[in-house]
Amino acid sequence: MSSDGGSPSLPYQLIATDLDGTLLRGDETVSQRSRDALAAATAAGASHIVVTGRAVPWVRHILDDLGYRGLAVCGQGGQVYHAGEHRLLTSVTLDRQLAGLALAKIEAETGPLALAASRDGLGGEVLAGPGYRVQEGPLPVVPFEDPAELWSAPLNKIYLQHPELGDDELARVALEVAGHIVGVTMAGEGIVELLPLGLTKATGLSLAARRLGLTGADTIAFGDMPNDIPMFGWAAYGVAMAGAHDELKAVADEVTASNEEDGIALVLERLFPAA
Repeated sequence: MSSDGGSPSLPYQLIATDLDGTLLRGDETVSQRSRDALAAATAAGASHIVVTGRAVPWVRHILDDLGYRGLAVCGQGGQVYHAGEHRLLTSVTLDRQLAGLALAKIEAETGPLALAASRDGLGGEVLAGPGYRVQEGPLPVVPFEDPAELWSAPLNKIYLQHPELGDDELARVALEVAGHIVGVTMAGEGIVELLPLGLTKATGLSLAARRLGLTGADTIAFGDMPNDIPMFGWAAYGVAMAGAHDELKAVADEVTASNEEDGIALVLERLFPAA
């Protein structure tokens, strides 16, 4: 991580926040205290960028509820979205031929996997195949039975689950046998993903920050899962939530309270005290 950041007037000019397990509480809402802390920081002159593994269709309702009008980095860095204009500025898709090859290599080691996939675009659907365990919540999922349906339109990413292997072990195997073909990350419980090779949250965040004239040295980042590690590496200062994965805590500059206990607000209130 970079050791310098901010400007003479602000401790950090850019605040990058993950959503799930970080800014969002378990009920998918943002607390009033967190809203107030972000509002105070932006009123002081800092910019806020949401950086999430969710693709745009799973994020829009949250951003609209927050009154969020700026840039958001979605799809693990593959999408830069202008919330105020409801417009995709950039979108990177997964090479489906390479993804198929990667899956074959992984299944040769693990046996059959349950699969889901996120289709590209503002209205891209999330498809879930037989045996894939969808987390409870309001996010829409379209079931599929025919494997050909998985490959019938451009994809942002593919989700993997195994009936016996844990998430960390599945991600380790996938990275070992296919990490030279696709990107592999673990973004939460039951969420192991295949991405375009080299794509991370840091990729999309650096593009969005550049549009604001900012860099990693200007940035404080908040997260909770291994997919946030590249973002912490890019930012000047990384803050892990209390419930974060041990791999992220190991590279964090600070561990704050949980997402249920306003961990982001606690840090921002210290850095951007109310006038």
